[in-house]
Order: sequence, then structure tokens, then C-alpha cells
Amino acid sequence: MSSDTQGADLARPYPQRPQDVYLFATCLVDQFAPEAGLDTVRLLEREGITVHFPEAQTCCGQPAYSSGYPEEARAVALQQLRLFAQPWPVVVPSGSCGGMLRHHYPQLFAHDPVLHAQAKDLAGRVYELTEFLVHVLNFNHQDQGEACTVALHTSCHARRQMGSHETSAALLDSLGQVTVAQQARIDECCGFGGTFAIRYPDISEAIVSDKVASIKDSGAKSVVSADCGCLFNITGRAAKQDEVAGRSTPSLPGEHIASFLWRRTTGAAS
Repeated sequence: MSSDTQGADLARPYPQRPQDVYLFATCLVDQFAPEAGLDTVRLLEREGITVHFPEAQTCCGQPAYSSGYPEEARAVALQQLRLFAQPWPVVVPSGSCGGMLRHHYPQLFAHDPVLHAQAKDLAGRVYELTEFLVHVLNFNHQDQGEACTVALHTSCHARRQMGSHETSAALLDSLGQVTVAQQARIDECCGFGGTFAIRYPDISEAIVSDKVASIKDSGAKSVVSADCGCLFNITGRAAKQDEVAGRSTPSLPGEHIASFLWRRTTGAAS
């Protein structure tokens, strides 16, 4: 196994196919990519699963946590702990947010025995979307789209904390008309890193420019990712380059993997 997956829960047990799941949509999906959230629901409901969406959910707390504000992160996380009372799986269409819930919530509440137990229980029920589709639902649907070549980008947390780069790749490989281009340095960061891109914009721009170039050099016509932050950063940088070059057609469009899978397996127009 690659060292990329060090720390990921590769040997964790998986439940039988459930009747009910919670959806933790993430704030980026909720605010900027609602179609990805709706397509997540569609993918799950097609499998006969009832999806419950607690409307009081907000952020997972990762921006505050990774910026060195544990008290603020704990306050945000506490609101989420109270929302998933039933013993159902919690599906998250983001490896980054999934990693926060699974790996860092128990640390945030280590000082409080009651809250720590709740955080550990929640952490044990958290599944990144592609992980859930592969290991719990045995996703198997015919590709109904035309032949295409895409690049897969997996966030650093999804790759190193969740190991879900493997399940994302497996889902794309299952689509008969989809070729996944092999980009150079696929395991490198896109430069987003949450608040990193805000605090160090010049460094972030350099990193994402390299990422855009490597994806384009691979021959991919678009990029697919299970994390909206990375997806927005990559496609946003490509769009800025298009603007500077006077191109009116996007040179590197992108799509969340939930929407990509739904579109490819239903024949829906892009």
C-alpha cells in the first residue's frame, strides 16, 4: 500500500447496506455547489436509501481548527454533534470534511468524557461519499455517456486521512466510456488548503498553476474531484488563465464526482 494512505482507515469495518443515512453536505456544497449535494442524494436514493438532511448543520469547523483556533472549532463542532442522534451512517461528499469529523472531532472533545464518547460514536459512522458507494453500496451502474478523458484530483485529506483516492479512482474506472488521464505528481496539493490560499495567496497561486498545467498536459479535457474546495481552486485558476488569454471557452471545466457519476449513469445532459 502506498505511503500516501498512511493514517487512513483502510481496514475499518463496513456496515451492511442501511435503510437510512444522514447527509452532511459541507458548507461549500451548501453555499456554492448545491447540485453536487442534490446529486449525492439522487445517487443514494436510487439505491433505495432514505437520506436525512438535518437543516441546522453548518461548517465542520475545519477552517478554525487548521488555523489554530481550537475553541472556535469546538464551538462549531458541538453544534454538529447534536444533529446526528440516530445510529445511521453519515455520508459526506468531501474527504476533507469527512476527515475532520472522523479524525479530529474526538481530539477536540478529549477533555469531556460525555462529548468525547459522542464524538467517537459519530466518527465511527462517518463515510466519505465514494468510500460509501464502493464499500457499502457496491456501486455498479452502466456508463451511459459518450467517450471522454478526465483527470481525477483528490484532496490531501481525502488521500492521506481517508484513503478515498482509491475509491474515487475505482468509481471512475468502473465507467466503461471514461478514460482517466495519468497526470504528473497526482498526489501533490492543489494549493487551496482552506485558509492557506487566503493567508499565502502567492504560494497558493504558484501551486495551483502547476496543478492546472499538469492536468492539461495529461490530455484530460476536464477534471473531476470529490472535494469542492480543490475543484473551485483548480477550475478558478484555469478560468483566470482563460480570461487573461482571451479565451471564451473554458479550457479546464470541472465537476464534483457525485454529479459526474449521476450524469454518466443516467444519460443526463451535461
